[in-house]
Amino acid sequence: MRRTFRFILALFASLTAVRAQAPADPEATLRAIFTEALVRGRAYGELRTLVTTYPGRLAGSKALAGAVTWGEAALKRAGAETVYRQDVMVPHWERGAKESVTLLAGGAPQPLAAFALGGSVATPAGGIEAEVVEVKSLEEVAALGREQVAGKIVFFNRPMDPAIVRPGTAYSTGVGVRSRGPSAAARLGAVAVIVRSMTHALDDLPHTGGTNYAPDAPRIPAAAISTLAAERLGAALTAAKKSGGATVRVALTINSRWLPDAPSHNVIGEIRGTEFPEQIILVGGHLDSWDVTPGAHDNGSGIVQSIEVLRIFRALGLRPRHTLRCVLFTNEENGLRGSLAYAASVREKQERHVIAIETDNGGFQPRGFNLGSTQGDLHERAAARWAALFAPYGLNSFVKGTGGADVGPLLAQGIAVAGLTPDSQRYFDYHHTTADSIDKVHPRELHLGAGALAALVWLVDTQGL
Repeated sequence: MRRTFRFILALFASLTAVRAQAPADPEATLRAIFTEALVRGRAYGELRTLVTTYPGRLAGSKALAGAVTWGEAALKRAGAETVYRQDVMVPHWERGAKESVTLLAGGAPQPLAAFALGGSVATPAGGIEAEVVEVKSLEEVAALGREQVAGKIVFFNRPMDPAIVRPGTAYSTGVGVRSRGPSAAARLGAVAVIVRSMTHALDDLPHTGGTNYAPDAPRIPAAAISTLAAERLGAALTAAKKSGGATVRVALTINSRWLPDAPSHNVIGEIRGTEFPEQIILVGGHLDSWDVTPGAHDNGSGIVQSIEVLRIFRALGLRPRHTLRCVLFTNEENGLRGSLAYAASVREKQERHVIAIETDNGGFQPRGFNLGSTQGDLHERAAARWAALFAPYGLNSFVKGTGGADVGPLLAQGIAVAGLTPDSQRYFDYHHTTADSIDKVHPRELHLGAGALAALVWLVDTQGL
């Protein structure tokens, strides 16, 4: 009997070993990954803690410092074997007391919902009051020339193009007036700039966002006003023209300040690869947010989805062949210092990355991926191999792209990149606003995105590119 028992044990051990060595069934594994994400997902709970405890995670802030500590603990809870910080010095801009933009035309002054643009210089004490000139583009302000711009406030009233189906594309084609408009106007003698918020929504919710001062232009104050405020200001300017050329004036006050660079950190968690530990599969997003927002979609969702990838691997007993690395990048919003520091470290250490995957487009229902490589059309190869596997989960889009801002510097080094592509029609309703809060994120959509990321990581890990 004892000999028979030993034989049965040996046979069972042999069958188990064969089963462990056999290639996993992709359909079954993806089904297990999505089931784990949807039934036992923890991303939404982690997101609630992050955005309610540490809203306004702008570079240099106490909120971002607290989020770094939270990120370390979250990675450990997810099962990361190693968690560490990468030191990064980041820019430190503070908004100060509440800014104001007031329309002075035809009767009582009309306050316009506004936020100073990130990085804006302050107005002089007491603010600025000046005549407003309206333009739609950088080319239009240049065509006006110094004679029509000097001493005035330039109002860039450029809506996001509603004819462009993908809001991200509409944003990228229109955001130049926000990022480059202040310097373009300053070169012609403007005293300040106002821009229409970057959103398709028509509401009274202003959207902040970064502006970049060119070294060859004076730095002038810059603010964004809500789309409804932009409509009111535009209507006042139109009425003034029709009435014979009366001027419209605006009063603007911004109380911001620049401080010396501050210490921050990328937060990194890893599960070591079993076969190729020196080769890395990266998944990540950015931990910071603008100072006025909880940052639930931008980019708390991406952070918790990336952390959830590690947890799903642990929960299902999936041992990655390559080292699985989750990176919570710092300072994407107003400097990309975290991304640049990480890329510099990769180059210095000569680390080999199989792929770098980013999620920074909100926590909405996932639709697919954008993929980029210097070695050909990665998106076409991925679609040919994996489209059928992802189809049951509503992931049908495989397009050429650059992954995202934080992995862009890695693409420049020849590393393949990818980015999760959710349904983005509502993303710019909340982007860079006070409304980017936990109640705007649906748990199921968030967890579907986490499952999609984990599935892509597993396929790359087991099948390669």
